[in-house]
Amino acid sequence: MLTDRRSFLDIQSNGQKWVSHGLVVQIKENNLGLRRIGFTVSKKIDKSAVKRNRIKRRLRAVAADVLSAYARDGCDYILVGKKSSAARPYDSMVNDLKWCLKKTGYYHKTERDNEKG
Repeated sequence: MLTDRRSFLDIQSNGQKWVSHGLVVQIKENNLGLRRIGFTVSKKIDKSAVKRNRIKRRLRAVAADVLSAYARDGCDYILVGKKSSAARPYDSMVNDLKWCLKKTGYYHKTERDNEKG
């Protein structure tokens, strides 16, 4: 889990970024061989901490479902919440994250994807 500001700023300035309807993904390879994940929702999105925390919980749930199955190891991932993240349907958020991974080239196909074609 990414928590320190220095890591977030490094990924933001040196990594790849892709924007979708429900979230923004920032990705940078690390030399650790581990998949690290960070989440952020700024006060610009909503002044209420309760609403920002709800968006972060939704991002964590999406990351648990998608990144564990489809993301490459050895990378740092930051999921940035948007205003639309609060009301966007869960399935759409999952598809947004998968789409971002595909567009950045960090999507890792699974056996289930190979069966679908």
